[in-house]
Amino acid sequence: MNFKHRPRVRGALFLLLLTGCATHRCDGNDDVTAARASWAIPKATSAPLLAPSPSSDGEPAHALKQGTEELTWTFDQTALGRIDVVIVLPDRHPGERFPLLIALHGRGEAMKGPVRGARGWVDDYALGRAIRRLSMPPLTSGDFEEIVDKRRLNSINDMLQSQPYAGLVVLCPYTPDMLTGERPFERAIPYARFLAETLIPRARRELPVLNSAQATGIDGVSLGGRVSLLAGLYQPESFGAVATLQAAFDSSDASRLVTLGSAALKVNPELKFRFLSSDGDYFLAANRAIDSAFSQSHIEHEFLVVPGPHDYIFNRGPGAIEMLLYHDRALRGRR
Repeated sequence: MNFKHRPRVRGALFLLLLTGCATHRCDGNDDVTAARASWAIPKATSAPLLAPSPSSDGEPAHALKQGTEELTWTFDQTALGRIDVVIVLPDRHPGERFPLLIALHGRGEAMKGPVRGARGWVDDYALGRAIRRLSMPPLTSGDFEEIVDKRRLNSINDMLQSQPYAGLVVLCPYTPDMLTGERPFERAIPYARFLAETLIPRARRELPVLNSAQATGIDGVSLGGRVSLLAGLYQPESFGAVATLQAAFDSSDASRLVTLGSAALKVNPELKFRFLSSDGDYFLAANRAIDSAFSQSHIEHEFLVVPGPHDYIFNRGPGAIEMLLYHDRALRGRR
C-alpha cells in the first residue's frame, strides 16, 4: 500500500514521552504511575491462556497452534534489574518444535514495572486472540478492530489459505524504558546481551523451540520496535528475522541505523529486516526515512504502511496479527 510522503513529524519523541506507547489511554487496568513491583524469588508459573473455541458446527475446535498455555519466568538480577518474561506456547504434538519469537511491548507497559509490563502483549494487546484467529481463518475486519482495508484483508486470507499459520513460541520480556537520555542507542546493548546470552539459551534448553538463530525472530511496537531493531543490530548472530511495528525513531537516526545494519549483515548475511508503520503513526516519517536509507544502501528489507493510529487499538488489531504472520513466514523455511 502506498501513501503520500508526509512532512517530517517534529517532536515525535517528545510526544511519545507524554503518551507512552500510543496516545496512552487508561483502559481500566492501565495505571501508568504504578511503581515497579517488588523483586520476587525466581520462579516459573504456568496457566491456561485461552479456552478452546467452538467450531462453526458447535463442536470444540481442536486445531493446533491456538496458544493455550502460558508460562512466566522471573530473572531477579540482570544488568537492567528485574525482568519478567511471559511465554505463550502453542498447542503441539509430542516432540514438535517451533520457531521462537521475542515480542517487545511499548513504553506504556514499561511504566508499569516488570510484572505487569511483561504482560503487555497478552493482557493489553490481545496476542492470544490473534494466535487463535490466525489458526482458524478466514479473518474478518473485526479481528483487526475494523482497522484494515479490503485489499490487505483479502491478501492475508489468501496467504493463510495457501500456507496455514504453523505456530510460534512467543516470549514477551519486560522492556525497560530506553527511549531517552544520553547515547540512547547504547542503552539497548545490555538488554540485547540479556536476550542473546540468557533468555534465548534458556528458551532453547527448556521450551519446544528450534535450536538455531535462523529460526529466531524479534519484533516490538513503538519503544519495543526501537529496542527490537537495536537488539537485532547489536546481536545479529542471534536472529534470523528482525522487525518493528511503529518503531520509535527520529528521521535523523536513519544514517546510523544503516551503519549498524551494514555491520550486522557482515556477521549474519541472511538476516531479514521488516519495518511496519501506519498512516496515523507518529513515527511514520522516521520509518519512511529508515526505509529510504536502507534502500539507498542496498540493504534488503520489507517496508509496509497499513491503516491505523499509534494507539492500543492498533496493537490489538493489525499489530498483533501482522507481527505473528510475518515471523511465521519469515522463519518457516528455517525450521
